[in-house]
Amino acid sequence: MNTTPVHRAVARALTALVLVSAPAHAADPIASPSIVLAPNATGIEGTYATTGSIDFANPFFQSLGGNGRACVTCHQPSAGWTITPQNVRARFEATDGTDPIFRTNDGSVSPDADVSTVEARREAYALLLDKGLIRVGLPVPADAEFELVAVDDPYGHAHAGDLSLFRRPLPSTNLRFLSTVMWDGRETFTDPASTDCILGTATCFASIHFDLSDQATGATTGHAQAPEPTAEQREAIVAFETSLFTAQIVDDAAGRLTVYGAQGGPEPLSTRDFYFGINDVVSNDYRSGASFDPNVMRLYDAWERGKRTPVGSDAVLRVDARARVFRGQRLFNSKHIRISGVAGLNDDLGIPVLDGTCSTCHDTPHAGSHSVPAPLDIGLADASRRTPDLPLYTLRNKQTLQTVQTTDPGRALVTGRWKDVGRFKGPILRALASRAPYFHNGSAHDLAAVVDFYDQRFRIGFTEQEKDDLVAFLRTL
Repeated sequence: MNTTPVHRAVARALTALVLVSAPAHAADPIASPSIVLAPNATGIEGTYATTGSIDFANPFFQSLGGNGRACVTCHQPSAGWTITPQNVRARFEATDGTDPIFRTNDGSVSPDADVSTVEARREAYALLLDKGLIRVGLPVPADAEFELVAVDDPYGHAHAGDLSLFRRPLPSTNLRFLSTVMWDGRETFTDPASTDCILGTATCFASIHFDLSDQATGATTGHAQAPEPTAEQREAIVAFETSLFTAQIVDDAAGRLTVYGAQGGPEPLSTRDFYFGINDVVSNDYRSGASFDPNVMRLYDAWERGKRTPVGSDAVLRVDARARVFRGQRLFNSKHIRISGVAGLNDDLGIPVLDGTCSTCHDTPHAGSHSVPAPLDIGLADASRRTPDLPLYTLRNKQTLQTVQTTDPGRALVTGRWKDVGRFKGPILRALASRAPYFHNGSAHDLAAVVDFYDQRFRIGFTEQEKDDLVAFLRTL
């Protein structure tokens, strides 16, 4: 299948049903096919619903009161079930910045921003328009091991009781592979009665169903400024979200991602096994006891020898593109990385330099998330990477008086622990092509920038060909 303009037009037509901005109404039920297509910059993405169709009457698509928002406001089916700057800008232009996503409680650079005119709104929602960032306001915990000693906020609002943290909304699909909910894990709860426990510790975690249910309540009362959803509404939202699997289904260069034995696309993804601690890099597989397998991604093993299609120039290009994808997958699994200076990994393990690969920190087979909660600091919020559009916070350890500057304290604002400053979870890697920019703060505008970041951060020494191959693979996920 070639992604010609005709194929793109077909995909756009099929996607029209799910290009949702304003919430749907329960009185207007719509059912889609079990796979819904959405074109993106490098091909076509597919979302597969294990229920057989996407129910647009679900409370996920409904405003439950408050400011006109619904879950779908920030989790767009046409944008990888999150939002992108392109998606947000289109909504701004169509509504002069009055679409439900444009609300000052978290969409603007400050809750006090002027939104009285179109141009004022364009300035107020600049980070949402430019990077797809939502403002999360969190205080420094009263019992924290640190204190806030200085704030450099270009928007004049942030303070110890309400730090402005600008983060990308995470996708509301592929949730079966989660071990941690939210970038900082604030919706991941412990439960002493659970069997999902970190080996060798007394730390056990509540079910992801419980976490997602609480997250649905928090999002409704917070982002949507609505009353708490009923138990029935909350359960319906969680059931809907956990039925969705999204992945690239066609790549412009490689073509269909299921040909000649390849296992791309959302349907194969929906059949993949996942459980707490699967293929854990530290303690091995929690159930089987099998050693950690770095070959986390095996989607394109069948393309190793470049299966040939009928003779022709297009066929040759397809073979070459598939060979690049396979090489990129191999790099992801096996390219040697000397991992150092990563808080949450090197310090917790007492290993200054860990010989690993991309799959060391993305260990869930076929999905690329971490199979146990493991927030890490790879330097994304460091002062050295700050851009002028983000606040900068100076924190001081109350005991040692050590200071650190960060654009986002991350997990530390949940736990209050000094060691957690700058730590964030690693997201699920499927459906990457639809949801640029990347990282929690949108600092990588495309996948090439992601690869460049890791290359520089860990001095990997990728060749230009290796960079191209790795990007070719990542965009097929």
